Amino acid sequence: MESHLRIFSSLCFLVLVVGIISSRAYGEVSHGMRKKIDTINGRGPYLGIVVPNSFEMDPLLHSPSFLADDKFPYLDFSGRRFRFGEVGNEKVIVVMTGLSMLNAGITTQLLLSIFAVKGIVHYGIAGNANPHLQIGDVTIPQYWAHTGLWNWQRYGDGPSDELALESGGDYTRKIGFLKFSDYSNGTENGKPVGNFLNNVWYQPEEVFPVDGTPEVRQHAFWVPVNEHYFTVAKKLQGLKLGSCVNTTCLPRTPRVVRVERGVSANVFVDNSAYRSFLHTKFNATPIDMESAAIALVCLQQKTPFIAIRSLSDLAGGGSALSNEADIFSSLAAQNAVDAVVRFITLLFS
Repeated sequence: MESHLRIFSSLCFLVLVVGIISSRAYGEVSHGMRKKIDTINGRGPYLGIVVPNSFEMDPLLHSPSFLADDKFPYLDFSGRRFRFGEVGNEKVIVVMTGLSMLNAGITTQLLLSIFAVKGIVHYGIAGNANPHLQIGDVTIPQYWAHTGLWNWQRYGDGPSDELALESGGDYTRKIGFLKFSDYSNGTENGKPVGNFLNNVWYQPEEVFPVDGTPEVRQHAFWVPVNEHYFTVAKKLQGLKLGSCVNTTCLPRTPRVVRVERGVSANVFVDNSAYRSFLHTKFNATPIDMESAAIALVCLQQKTPFIAIRSLSDLAGGGSALSNEADIFSSLAAQNAVDAVVRFITLLFS
């Protein structure tokens, strides 16, 4: 009898272990987590606020304009913390992405896949490629592009030569290129010396919209923000912004400016020549490492989106001694938060 009980107990234990292993193997979202998500979504929909880093997010979380949800202050999922609350009486989910295009894209997709989100507001600081604006200004571009996807052309080929894999539609010469020899220090017979790095051609992203055909790619380079959001952003002109860090003050009071274009890539730009190229070639103003990734995800998911970026430095175009972000990043982050809070209030008023 005892041997039968031992066998039965062993079988029960084996079934329990197999069940646990199976649920872990095939149930990425546990039943308990799914219940929490369903409860949270039942209180929505929400406006998503996506932020790159903690020093940019903290001024919002500590602002009297943000009221944390007393029942569900946050939910940790897949390495991200999604914070719930209200800004201007509007229900919001605040999430930090971390540095880079990859982190920004993953976080935004998680946010849109898991929660009931009706729109995305992204904010942070950025380098400034526009010589007509200054540090502390808050910029709101109408279009965003990822300028870090290249086809690097072999040495000896030029603008009239077809790129590798261009004939199959994988790459294009329509957007333009950066010629490295244009930035050589030396000249020969009055002409720039050739450079073995040759040319890099900027490429559009492959996108797969939710209303498209799966596995049939489309292409996107300049991604527009939501038209209504951009119209509302015009009302931010005249918003009072900070201009001093301790006793160090800017030449004039910063302002909110709608601009045509912003660019993103996995590059921290602190180089005067490349700063000038991005503005001349693309008419770019803010330069960052996340906004275009969020724009591309929202484009594919058909979700309204806007990015608000406050200028923290001159992207290499200022002092030769140091980058200005060391001094002004905190001021720029606060100015971005002030603009975001006011924008959300106006958006739903």
